[in-house]
Amino acid sequence: MTTDEPAPKKTREPSGVDLARVALRAAKEAARARGDAVQQKKQARRGGLRSGARADGRDPMALGSAINRLISERGWEAPAAVGGVMGRWPQIVGDDVAKHCVPEKYDEDERALVVRCDSTAWATNLRLLAPTLVARLNEDLGHGAVKAIKVHGPGGPARRYGPLRAPGSTGPGDTYG
Repeated sequence: MTTDEPAPKKTREPSGVDLARVALRAAKEAARARGDAVQQKKQARRGGLRSGARADGRDPMALGSAINRLISERGWEAPAAVGGVMGRWPQIVGDDVAKHCVPEKYDEDERALVVRCDSTAWATNLRLLAPTLVARLNEDLGHGAVKAIKVHGPGGPARRYGPLRAPGSTGPGDTYG
């Protein structure tokens, strides 16, 4: 084993709610398929399948319906909902906090929202507000969608100059990991 190999990514075991969603989706698709098959048999008896004025399964699908179907088939409900939260961030946390703290990403494995603040004072403030914010996000997204908020302070600039700088070093931060 070499040190260059990436560690295998943990896959999250589906919980009871996730399993129920998958089972419900599969049951709906199976029922829809049975209904389509029965309808096609009836049409074949009447003189074959043909296009007509009424809607059937062969008609083009509206873009919104196609996207919603894709999201539900792939199990992307939680990431799509969190993406909506990122778009509505100022309404959720308020304009003052939104000016100084910006959501960066959502880690689906840990169910954590990563937020970057522009100063350490705002990072500390957001850490104090985190339990309230997690509760508010779970009201919007569903219970357990966000378990934690990881708050990052401002990133410092790389130190390029100085008498003790080693070639290839990015500054004092690269020694602490």
